[in-house]
Amino acid sequence: MEIKFKIKRFNELSISELYNLLQLRSEVFVVEQNCVYQDVDGKDAKAIHVLGYYNEELVAYSRLFDKGYYFEETSIGRVVVKQKCRDKKFGHDLMRVSIEAIKENFNETTIEISAQEYLQKFYESHGFVKISEMYLEDDIPHIRMKKG
Repeated sequence: MEIKFKIKRFNELSISELYNLLQLRSEVFVVEQNCVYQDVDGKDAKAIHVLGYYNEELVAYSRLFDKGYYFEETSIGRVVVKQKCRDKKFGHDLMRVSIEAIKENFNETTIEISAQEYLQKFYESHGFVKISEMYLEDDIPHIRMKKG
């Protein structure tokens, strides 16, 4: 069985899709990483949402922004895979689909991200290079990375 992706604009999301993506983000970024922060940040309406389903359950997600909205370049954020599925390497599928969706929706190949520092090698495997020193974002070490 493989992961299946849906790519949707905010106004195309069903109520249950929105609920499930917010639940997944909260499960990982707030609870698992023990980080109190405002995940519902008012930016979802401007994003394209990449939803990855395995056995009809949302297990992977990212959101994409056109250039000038989040960074000067197009960007991918809130990259998340449900803990029980990380051994399946769905993060790599998610990044490939997200990078392709940036090309298709924004006609761009240059992408900038704010990555958790410990995932540097993961993002490098998708062509990203480190462009900043470490900084804290919500008390978690991050680096800026760029592709293209």
